[in-house]
Amino acid sequence: MTPRRKRMLMVLGAVAGCSLAVALGLKAFQDNILFYYSPSQIASGDIVLDDRRIRVGGLVVDGSVQREVGELGVVFQVTDELEYVTIAYDGILPNLFREGQGIIAHGRFDEQGVFVADQILAKHDENYMAPEVKESLREAEWQRRQREREQGGEYQGGDY
Repeated sequence: MTPRRKRMLMVLGAVAGCSLAVALGLKAFQDNILFYYSPSQIASGDIVLDDRRIRVGGLVVDGSVQREVGELGVVFQVTDELEYVTIAYDGILPNLFREGQGIIAHGRFDEQGVFVADQILAKHDENYMAPEVKESLREAEWQRRQREREQGGEYQGGDY
């Protein structure tokens, strides 16, 4: 084998090895990424809700928190003020969790369409809201304004 062919095989081997390493790294990254979805995105049906973990966020609906006496389990709804998602969580809720609060839940959907959370994150003070939740609320506000304009009504809502 000529020296030129040896060099060419070494270069091709290095390129193949780097390509394999990049492919494996991207695969591992894809398996560990958590996508954020708002209740409106979930209700639209545009996303495939398979068995992968995702994040769902919004405001906890007033009066929706249901607890079993003597149990850690809680069921509640979150909204982006257009659509609602029911969330079930079995664990200790953060101290800052309350109705009307912005939260993000990590978990999966079950067969009945209930989001089963394994982690709940709540904002840490009264001035902060998770950027994803804030953006989904802005988007819902914009959609609500568009609907009212199309129906010829006057917008009466607030601003985020």
